[in-house]
Amino acid sequence: MSEEHRGTDAAREAAGRLWALASPVTPMAIRAVATLRIADHLAEGPRTAEELGEEVGADPDGLARVLRYLARQGLFDRDGDRFALTEVGATLRADHPYSRLGWFAGDGAHGRADECLTELAEALRTGRSAYSLHFQGSDFWSDLSADPARSRSFDELMGTRMVEKARTLAGMFEWDALEHLVDVGGGDGTLLRTLLERFPRPRGTVLDLAGPAEAARANLRSAGLGGRADAVDGSFFDPLPEGGDAYLLCWILHDWDDASAVRILRRCAEVAGADGRVLVAEYTGGDEVSELDLRMLAYFNGRERDTSALTRLAEQAGLGLAGNHVSQGVSLLEFTTGRPM
Repeated sequence: MSEEHRGTDAAREAAGRLWALASPVTPMAIRAVATLRIADHLAEGPRTAEELGEEVGADPDGLARVLRYLARQGLFDRDGDRFALTEVGATLRADHPYSRLGWFAGDGAHGRADECLTELAEALRTGRSAYSLHFQGSDFWSDLSADPARSRSFDELMGTRMVEKARTLAGMFEWDALEHLVDVGGGDGTLLRTLLERFPRPRGTVLDLAGPAEAARANLRSAGLGGRADAVDGSFFDPLPEGGDAYLLCWILHDWDDASAVRILRRCAEVAGADGRVLVAEYTGGDEVSELDLRMLAYFNGRERDTSALTRLAEQAGLGLAGNHVSQGVSLLEFTTGRPM
């Protein structure tokens, strides 16, 4: 084969790879069947597109075309005009142990937010978040507050993720040495519940907006922790509850720009005092974090930060790094108002 032909083949291969990377057809088709809850309707066995269309309120001809396409991508098995779930497609079921339904369904907080990625170029031009551009000036958190169902979907997603991460965090710090842990922006209380169930000494408080705080109170009561834990309505931009000897920020700062992150850290420093700690959990790096970094940019103008960047922000808030605990892709930074290490 001539050099010219080899060059042509390489160029064609590169163009094909770019097409595979850039085509939105597969991810948008997956989001469509997730929004329609197709996998849940296939849980008991194969169905035709006509049967599914009647059950979910969709045009059967269009649905059949989407299902045929996704069968070629490995999400469904096809036998004539009947479709069944593959192992991959089954992860779109609501009851799957590793369900991805909540991440992709367009009527949930995360699936809806992903729509804003279409505005990424304009966001880069203007410096505004892609979310505010796509949703006409609204921001992610205001949208959650305005829609209880959307807010619940977000809390459920974060709670599910936190169950996995709590096991890692539990082994990264001497939680039983604490008397009172305040989980700042602690959502539905999943992390605090996990830590208090494992470590019998500390008391705990969740600080979050009214909706998540109400869910946290119910979560903690149902776990029999009502005597050791509570939840307080509030914002981490306002003065925080006093009395904690540690204030925990788990995957909070990456949602915010640098100036806002410093404000949050400063609020924690104010109440931690000379003897308290401010604990910051974030991811340490890798391909997953690189993708998440773009989502943070698009959703909030936030960003993923390494230890050095987080330490610089903490120093602006009057905090010094006293410890860095790393495990399974998670970094738990320990800050105090004393001298940095």
